[in-house]
Amino acid sequence: METQNELDYKRIASAIEFLKLNYKTQPTLDDVAAHVNLSPFHFQRMFTDWAGVSPKQFLKYLSIEHAKSILTDKQASLFDAAYETGLSGTGRLHDLFVKIEGMTPGEYKNGGEQLHINYSFVQTPFGNLLVASTPKGICYMAFADEPEQEAFMKLQHRLPNATYQQLTDQAQQNALFIFTQDWSRLNEIKLHLKGTPFQLKVWETLLKIPVGGLTTYGRLAAGLNSPNASRAVGTAVGDNPVAFLIPCHRVIRSTGEIGQYHWGSTRKNAMIGWEASKALAAAI
Repeated sequence: METQNELDYKRIASAIEFLKLNYKTQPTLDDVAAHVNLSPFHFQRMFTDWAGVSPKQFLKYLSIEHAKSILTDKQASLFDAAYETGLSGTGRLHDLFVKIEGMTPGEYKNGGEQLHINYSFVQTPFGNLLVASTPKGICYMAFADEPEQEAFMKLQHRLPNATYQQLTDQAQQNALFIFTQDWSRLNEIKLHLKGTPFQLKVWETLLKIPVGGLTTYGRLAAGLNSPNASRAVGTAVGDNPVAFLIPCHRVIRSTGEIGQYHWGSTRKNAMIGWEASKALAAAI
């Protein structure tokens, strides 16, 4: 049975999709509320509680004009900035607490043999999430829109020879603080990932995109000193095994369009708008 959080997120996702598809006609609050079968008052309150801003303001964060302004104004500091512009007084952002450790060649080759992995399911602002960890850190995070057993089988496919236990541990709890508004509460998060040296390099570079920031595949490639490798970079971004924490959702098309996402384009829109609203609130 779906939880109330799951139902609320589905309504919010439906509203975001409706706004994106119909923005040219400037739908009213009543129009969007009717689309998700809520009263205007209830919908406005639910959406604002979730996003921190009104549906109308949220839509601005998903516009091409907003994306282009970020790409233009903040690109110079994208790969070097430790703080989002205007947020230096709010404490370190969660990206800075994330460190990647690649699996050893033996662990990589043997599909996680001799690794013990704890895993759990948790509700987030963006739906049900499967998070898994080894003694060295988080090894997997993925949104689970399918039944939980099917989601677990996808994890097993990545590391077929590991042993698994459904258990929430401290590493998982630390990682899940990313969904709170007070990112300064985070302890350092360690990731223990299976990937090629090139993939690990791309994922490390993604961690340098600040909250509320965006980049493109071409700029990622340039930041890796591989300006002609946009396609390979795109493949590595798509292979990211850690949703949200490694922010592949912050990579968009050079035109300013949001583009596709492994866990759904509507969820990507929700993440980008949600982060933009939190970054703005922290800067005020």
